Amino acid sequence: MKKFFTWMLACFILPFAANAQVSLSGNITDNENNKPVCGANIRIENTFLATFSDSKGEFNIPKVKKGTYMLKVSYLGFKTFTLEVNLQQSAHFDIVLQHNSILTDEVIIASSRVKENAPTTFNNLDQKEIRKTNLGRDLPFMMESMPSVVVTSDAGNGIGYTGMRIRGTDMSRINVTINGIPYNEAETQEVYFVDVPDLASSINNIQVQRGVGTSSNGAATFGGSINIETNKTNAEPYAEINSAYGSFNSARNSVNFGTGMLAKHWTMDGRVSVVSSDGFIDRATSNLESYMLSGAYVGKKDLVKFNIISGNERTYLAWDGIPSYILDTNRTYNGFTYKNETDNYQQDHYQLFYSREITKSLFLNTALHYTRGKGYYEQYKEERDFASYGMDTLFIGMDTITQTDLVQRKWMSNNFYGATWSLDYKKKNLSATLGGAYNEYLGDHYGKVIWAQFTSNAFIDYEWYRNDGTKKDFNSYLKLNYSLLNKISLYADMQYRHVYYKLNGIDDDYRVLTQNHSYDFFNPKAGISYDLSDNNNLYFSFAIANREPSRSNFKDADPGLTPKSEHLYDYELGYRFKTTVASFTANLYYMDYKDQLVLTGKINDVGAAIMTNVPKSYRQGIELSGIYAPCKYFSWDANLTLSENKIKNFSEFVDNWDEGGQIENKLGTTDLSFSPNVVANNRFTVSPFKNFSVNILTKYVGKQYADNTSSNDRSLDAYLVNNLMLNYSFSTKLIKNIGFSLQINNLLDEEYETNAWVYRYYYEGTYSKKDGYFPQAGRNLMAGVNLKF
Repeated sequence: MKKFFTWMLACFILPFAANAQVSLSGNITDNENNKPVCGANIRIENTFLATFSDSKGEFNIPKVKKGTYMLKVSYLGFKTFTLEVNLQQSAHFDIVLQHNSILTDEVIIASSRVKENAPTTFNNLDQKEIRKTNLGRDLPFMMESMPSVVVTSDAGNGIGYTGMRIRGTDMSRINVTINGIPYNEAETQEVYFVDVPDLASSINNIQVQRGVGTSSNGAATFGGSINIETNKTNAEPYAEINSAYGSFNSARNSVNFGTGMLAKHWTMDGRVSVVSSDGFIDRATSNLESYMLSGAYVGKKDLVKFNIISGNERTYLAWDGIPSYILDTNRTYNGFTYKNETDNYQQDHYQLFYSREITKSLFLNTALHYTRGKGYYEQYKEERDFASYGMDTLFIGMDTITQTDLVQRKWMSNNFYGATWSLDYKKKNLSATLGGAYNEYLGDHYGKVIWAQFTSNAFIDYEWYRNDGTKKDFNSYLKLNYSLLNKISLYADMQYRHVYYKLNGIDDDYRVLTQNHSYDFFNPKAGISYDLSDNNNLYFSFAIANREPSRSNFKDADPGLTPKSEHLYDYELGYRFKTTVASFTANLYYMDYKDQLVLTGKINDVGAAIMTNVPKSYRQGIELSGIYAPCKYFSWDANLTLSENKIKNFSEFVDNWDEGGQIENKLGTTDLSFSPNVVANNRFTVSPFKNFSVNILTKYVGKQYADNTSSNDRSLDAYLVNNLMLNYSFSTKLIKNIGFSLQINNLLDEEYETNAWVYRYYYEGTYSKKDGYFPQAGRNLMAGVNLKF
C-alpha cells in the first residue's frame, strides 16, 4: 500500500516537473501506389494525443512525454497499423498502410459519424466503458455521466421504462439511429429503449452529438443525436457469459457468441438476454427478453450484413408517479393495484446492409430495414360511463345503469420500413458524403374492453375505437469537409427533408382524427475548425433544424387549429486542448427556438391538455469537460454545464372549476421545464494494481421546474448522488477473461426525484394541483460476473 501511495504522489508531481518532451512525426503512404494517404487517423494509445495526416500524408504530434507507447494508424479501406515506440528523443516514422483484404464494418456508419477535429460538439462512448457499467440497467444509464445529460427511471432503479434529456431536451427531440437506421417511433418521435432490452451488450460504440449536429436519417435533431453502432464482425470465435444480481431482486443474464471467420468470408454473431426486476417502486416489475443475431459475408470490396434485434417487454405500470402529499411518507407508493396493470410490447428489427468499395476513394453504403411492433397496455377502470365507450344504457328491471367497472386494453400495431443510402468520397483534402433515405410508417391504434361488470350491448373483446396513421419521410443530404492549409477545416451540410403524415379514424374519446399534413424542410449547417497549434483547436458551427408536430400534437389540437412546425437556430463555439496526460474542451452554445411546442396548461375542446407553440424561447450555456490521467494508477474525469433556458412572454392557462373555462396568467419570461441551470459529473478512477479499478462517480443536477411557470411549488429539488463501481478481472488457461463487477448506486442514500408531472386548477376561490413525482432508489447494488472463452 505504501508503494501505491508513493506512485500516486509521483503521478501528480512528475507531469509538472518533467519538461523533457519529444515529438513524434511521420509520413503515411499507400502500399499499392506509394502515394500519400491524407486524412488517416493517428493516435497514441492510452494518451489523449491524436491527429490526422495532411495532403502530403505527413503528421506531427509535438510535446509527447518520454516513454513507451503504442502508435495506432487507421484509415477506411486499410488495415489498422500498430507499432510500439520507445520515445526517448524525437522520432520520425515512414508508415506504409496495407489495403484491407476484406471490407470492414466502419463503412456502415461512416456517414453518420464526425471526426475528432470536426466543428461539432460531441462525445464518444466505447465498448470498454459500456461494459464497465452494464449490469442490466437501461441504456440511458450508460450515458448519464456525459455532459448535459440527465436520466430518469419510472421504476426508480434504471430497469424498465427510462428516459434521458440532453440540454433539457427530451427523447422525442433527440435523433437516435442504430447503425444509421432511424430508431425514434415515427408518430410520437419518442424513444423507448425498454423495447430492446440489454442492447448495451451488443454495442460497439456510441457517439452523442449535442445541439443540431450533422444530418441523420429519421426525426429532426432538436437537442442532440445518439448514433449507435452494434458489434463488429469478429474474425476469431468466442463465447461469453454475463450474470448479475442485486437489489430489488434485479437480475441480468446474457450469452454472447461468435463463430469467427468461416471459409474466409462468413461470420455469425449472437446474443440472448433476460433481465428482470421487482423495481424500487411498489409492483413496478420488469420482465425483459431480447436477442440479436448478426450474419455477414465479407469480401475484399463487398460487405453484406444482416441483423435481427428482437425485444419483448412486460412491465407493471408506474407512470403515474407519487402525489407530493404522499412523497414524504411513502416513497415507493404506486396507485395502480390491479394485478395485470401492465405494458406488453414486442418489437423486432431487421437490418440488411450492402457496402462496396467502388474505388480506393469512393464507398457505397445501402441498407434496407423493417421494424415490426405490436403490443398493449392493460388497465382497470372504475365507474366508467357506457356512453364514453359507445355502449348503450342498461335497463335491469326498474334500474337504469349508466356506468360500469371494466378492464381495457389499448393496442398499438405498427410497421416501419425503408431504405437508406450514401456515397462516401475521400481524397486528399476533401471528404464528401451524398446520402438519403426513404422511410414509411403504418400504425394502427385501437382499444378493446376485455371485461366489464355490466356489459350492456358489448361483447368479448369489444372494440370501442380505432384509428391509423401513415407517415412517409424522405430526405437527401450532402456533407462536405475540406482541409485548408492543413490547419483549417471547412464543413458544410445541406439536407432536404419531406414529411407526409395522414391520420384516419376516431380516438378513444370519439374525436374524429381524419387529417393529413405535408412539410418540406431545408436544414443547412456550416462550420469551421482551426488548429491554433498542434494541441489546441477552435471551432464554430451554425445549424438550422426544423421539426414537424407529433401525433399527439395533431390529435389533441382543436378542430381547425393545426400546430405549427418548430424551428431551431443553433450556434456552437468550442475549444479543445490535448496533451499526453490531459484533455479539455469548452463549448459555448446558443439555441434559438421559434414556435417551440410546450405545455401551457391550455386545453382543447374536450378538456384534454395540448401543447402550444410559443413564439420565442432559447437555451444558452457553457459546457466544460476534461480528463486528467497522469499515470496508469489514477485518472480524473469531470464535466460541468451552466445554462439558462427560457420562454419569452409565457402565458399559463389554468382550468377554472368554479366558473368553467380557463384563467390566463401572463407570466413574462419563465424557465423551460426540466432544464436545470447546472449539471455536473465527476469521476475518480484509481487502479492500485493490474486489472483492478475503483470508480467514484458523483452527479449533481440543479433545480428543475415541473412546468413552464418557474414556480417553486412545482419543482424538483437539486440533488447530489454518489455511485461506487469496482471492476476486477484475470485470465486462466481455460478462460480468457474472468471479470467481477460491483456497483453501489446512491452510496450515501440520497432521497431525490428526477421527473414529475403537474396539473393545476382553480377551485373554491384558490389554486390547487394534482401531481406525480418519480423518486429514485436509495442505496442499492448490483454485482456481476463475466466469463469470456
